[in-house]
Amino acid sequence: MTAPRSRGGRAPGLALCRALLSAPLLLAACATPPVPEAEAVPAPYSAAVVARFPAPAVRYDTPAFERGREGFTSNDEVSAWLHRLAVPGTARGGTSATLISLGKSQEGVPIQALHLARAPRGERPLVLLVGQQHGDEPAGSEALLVLANELATGRLSGVLDRIDVILLPRANPDGAVLQRRVTANGIDANRDHLLLRTPEATAMAALTRDYRAVVVVDAHEHTVVGRYLEKFKAVQRHDMLLQYAMTANLPEAIGRASEEWFRQPLLGAMAREGLMTEWYYTNPTAPGDLRISMGGAQPDTGRNVNGLKNTISILLESRGVGIGRLHLTRRVHSHVVALRSILQSAALHADALGKLKRDIDELVAALACRGDAVVLAGQTPGRRDLLFIDPMNGRDRAINVEWNSSLELRTISARPRPCGYWLDAGASDAVARLRALGVVVQRVGSAQTLRGERYRETARQSGQRDDVRGRIDDPESILRVQVALDAAAVPAPEGSYYVGLDQPLANLVLAALEPDTQNSYFANRVIASLPQIARVTQRPAAAGWAVLP
Repeated sequence: MTAPRSRGGRAPGLALCRALLSAPLLLAACATPPVPEAEAVPAPYSAAVVARFPAPAVRYDTPAFERGREGFTSNDEVSAWLHRLAVPGTARGGTSATLISLGKSQEGVPIQALHLARAPRGERPLVLLVGQQHGDEPAGSEALLVLANELATGRLSGVLDRIDVILLPRANPDGAVLQRRVTANGIDANRDHLLLRTPEATAMAALTRDYRAVVVVDAHEHTVVGRYLEKFKAVQRHDMLLQYAMTANLPEAIGRASEEWFRQPLLGAMAREGLMTEWYYTNPTAPGDLRISMGGAQPDTGRNVNGLKNTISILLESRGVGIGRLHLTRRVHSHVVALRSILQSAALHADALGKLKRDIDELVAALACRGDAVVLAGQTPGRRDLLFIDPMNGRDRAINVEWNSSLELRTISARPRPCGYWLDAGASDAVARLRALGVVVQRVGSAQTLRGERYRETARQSGQRDDVRGRIDDPESILRVQVALDAAAVPAPEGSYYVGLDQPLANLVLAALEPDTQNSYFANRVIASLPQIARVTQRPAAAGWAVLP
């Protein structure tokens, strides 16, 4: 397979830049600036802006950086890179590098990861690094290839004395070929981590389930010009936007550890390299909508779903979407610096990370039948000054924007936390997806009647899933329902299912099974009807019930 080519001779946004910068002198400034050969592509902004992002004094050797290359590392080259590094531990000073096959993409491309360790599996905390869930965001994939080398043979190999690492450089190989955000069937893989309708998201779920990651990092790129140039007459300034898990029912200790153990050291590492950082934020794709929002609170992204698996879950976004290969070395370097910092922090806190995971797993399981659970949460609106770059003179420009923050979430709806959920035997598709996420499900062996609550539908409409960017890429519509709860005796015949909340992934179960949210299994027709599900409000006598293997 050949490497994907860049999109035409001009970087997207160049015509818009020229339209905005209509003065003759500034028009000339939009022309191709003098940059190194590896990055000699037209810029969608002035030479003064280009000068703000000099290439770092490093050299990377992934296939994308070969002289004369127009595209990025191909899927075949990614596979060859991982195969080259995959050797037994006895062949490389005790470091084993094991290739993990995770099935195939929708177009039949192997999805592969590399597991690096110096101890038997399960003895040390594991960090999972994921790249290129969105096919038009290549810098994270290139950086993970660099990190794979450094872990196997170079400067980072020492962290393997304290942690194990799995790298999945290209989670969406079909999107990478087409240089488009979504998977082959038009679904955004990074909005599929709860529903698991794509083999790509299912592969990522298998890694966190089977290897019990304590830290998951998701490497992306963010839009540089496009709607920011159109709406704000400005260019994105920051080399890296970042955010950790922020969603309903997330244990507070995860947020504290994410901030203190990981984000703060990462900010220092980036600053020492002269790289600019900010909280992750985005703007809706709809014309004229000027809202700026941090990453959303919906439990569908890798960042939030992995947080509900009680892991430290961090999103990294380098500047890159819409500028082709421009500034590629700097973009990859931004990821490399950030990922090195995260791996070093994980090694430093390895013992504490293991204990934190065990403690939170126990805490979440103990909440069954107690207190309230948040069903739906929203961001907190406000305003703030946000730094951009003036596309004409290249200087910083502060713009006061409407800012929706995820640092403190508002409870929109909540209800008492049940002991668990009963599912009809016909809900086997929902059961399969829950188990793929790592949820423990029991099959009812001896029939009994459970004390619980039934859902009664009070309103319904068809709609689309959306997030802080606008409509989510997804060809399917959803059912938006409102429900009331009615106390009821719930018959649980042999062959039906029980999903208890006395388990570590209880908060993930809540996100999937409370029906009146856009990500629920009912809203997305994984569960066909409300009578197929009920809330169980008293612990059942589970004699004769079997945990599904």
